[in-house]
Amino acid sequence: MKHVLSAMALAIATLCASAPASADANHPKIGFSIDDLRVERWTRDRDFFVAAAEQLGAKVYVQSADASEQRQMAQIENLIARGVDVLVIVPYNATVLANAVSQAKKAKVKVLSYDRLILNADVDAYISFDNTAVGELQATALVQLKPKGNYYLLGGAPTDNNAKMLREGQLKVLQPLVDKGAIKIVGKQWVKDWSAAEAMAIVENALTANGNKIDAVVASNDGTAGGAIQALAAQKLAGKVPVSGQDADLAAVRRVIAGTQAMTVYKPLRQIAGEAAKLSVQLVRGEKPATQAQIDNGYKKVDTLLLKPILLTSANVDLLVKDGFYTQAQLAGK
Repeated sequence: MKHVLSAMALAIATLCASAPASADANHPKIGFSIDDLRVERWTRDRDFFVAAAEQLGAKVYVQSADASEQRQMAQIENLIARGVDVLVIVPYNATVLANAVSQAKKAKVKVLSYDRLILNADVDAYISFDNTAVGELQATALVQLKPKGNYYLLGGAPTDNNAKMLREGQLKVLQPLVDKGAIKIVGKQWVKDWSAAEAMAIVENALTANGNKIDAVVASNDGTAGGAIQALAAQKLAGKVPVSGQDADLAAVRRVIAGTQAMTVYKPLRQIAGEAAKLSVQLVRGEKPATQAQIDNGYKKVDTLLLKPILLTSANVDLLVKDGFYTQAQLAGK
């Protein structure tokens, strides 16, 4: 039946308006497949992206994979079947989407990899913040506070290519100090799904294994930082052991203000969402995307736009209020 979706597609769709079959470059249809809308950061990306795309005359169909690679692949197939002109994908697992991307290309659907690079696939363009630079900011901030001592590296999800890029940036700063003997890396572990609960368990075990003698925790995002700080707090070490983060989640910014988290990294989401909307429309219209680099994803060199991340400490959290990211009352917990 015309315009009838399968039961599975109905179950997974978060926005279910029917799309016209014919492509219109002036009113492109964009499918936005997001890793997990249960995570605060992605709801902001969604809202900013939809608003920016609609300003450009586009219609956006949003779906959340809820941290399931099977669900995301099914959703991508659903969006292709609904006749979108371009897919914008935040991959849950960057290594398993080659077939889904291939299906999109056969249907003449453009593909933009958003925030995380899809690997070994025929992606048209990639937009992100400079993740290596984020890792450098994280490590540099901790080294300034603890130039010597035992460091623990709390990585992100092993399925996320960004987690590996963050680690590269962190080690650019840390490895020379390790080689000099100033810093000792006493452990390192990836955190499945960026889970705060798993991060807490990992740091609890690390503290036990090292007799609580850990001087800094390089946590790769704010969720894992929160888990690490819970483990530290149980040993009365919160605020004494600096912990890094990323994403400027509200709870994390409050921890930065309180002094239990040393820093976070602010990535202006309105900027990446707005630029991604522009790139999506450019791809549909056959225009050259406004990118400034190319990154090899294992299949090809992908046209890439990397945006600049911002170090955030207690000294400059007001930037979030100036940008309209949070209100002063939100930062104060009111």
